[in-house]
Amino acid sequence: MILGNAHHIQNVPGRKTDVKDSEWLAELARHGLSAKSFVPPKPLRRLRELLRYRRKLMESRTAERNRLLKLLETANIKLASVMTDVFGVSGRLMLHALIEGISTPMTVAALAKGRLRKKVVDLAQALDGRLDDHHRFLLQLQLRRLDQADTDLATLDKHIDEALAPYQEQCQALQQIPGVSRVVSAVIIAELGTDMTVFRSAQHAAAWAGVCPGNNESAGKRRQAGVRKGNVHLRTALVEAAVAASHTKGSYLRDKFYRLRARRGTKRAAMAIGHKILIAAYQMLATRAPYKDLGATYLDGLEKRRTTQHLVRRLQRLGYEVTLGPKVA
Repeated sequence: MILGNAHHIQNVPGRKTDVKDSEWLAELARHGLSAKSFVPPKPLRRLRELLRYRRKLMESRTAERNRLLKLLETANIKLASVMTDVFGVSGRLMLHALIEGISTPMTVAALAKGRLRKKVVDLAQALDGRLDDHHRFLLQLQLRRLDQADTDLATLDKHIDEALAPYQEQCQALQQIPGVSRVVSAVIIAELGTDMTVFRSAQHAAAWAGVCPGNNESAGKRRQAGVRKGNVHLRTALVEAAVAASHTKGSYLRDKFYRLRARRGTKRAAMAIGHKILIAAYQMLATRAPYKDLGATYLDGLEKRRTTQHLVRRLQRLGYEVTLGPKVA
């Protein structure tokens, strides 16, 4: 049984019938040209289903939160402009107070906890809106759906931890990479697997995941090409890890991200860092070696060495014999 990719074994356009397709597939199979798709073992397939459903739950919860914030804005309540997390402890208390009908904005703002109490006056101004029974009904319904989503996510996380138990060693090793959290490491293991022999090389794994640039070259001219199509679940997790790695101070990935962002933009830089994270994960899973960060000053030293070598070669072409030595203090 061969599970092939239809895009790789498509027939000649304009000559498609069911009979000709079957003959073409049989011809490719006889010559060994039907490449087998990567099918992970059953435990990893189960882990895949759990993590992919977790992603859907997170997306639905985010959409429900956005709808709730929009409902508040229709009532002229601008909590998101003052609070970083409207759905934290303080935000939940304020939302329940609004549902119960507490009419004084200052009374609702006084429910703030911790450092948010410094913004009580701003919160009172943000809560000064026009909330009627229609808004309270929808707020209560949306908060109930958010609570149910949180409960489902907690239950799902327990099952994910149980399914991830045989791969704890690999999961903890991958978390050494800057930006890779527990969830991202679980997604890498579930989508990529732990046996790297199924991929010819790290570059082949990157192409399969869809985090390497496409090729569009003709007559010696290279044109702009987007990233390849690949595993959207793995690619999303890698880009998420890349953005998190850009906030990790003192790391090579952060320095590389900002250098690329200055020339190519934020999105391309995040995709490039996601590619580097996948290459590092491939090598760690293949060789069982720990992650070794090159450091934030690696690129500075690399450019210094390249500049020195370039200038030495130019002087040698001019007929000079160059001898380098450290500068005397």
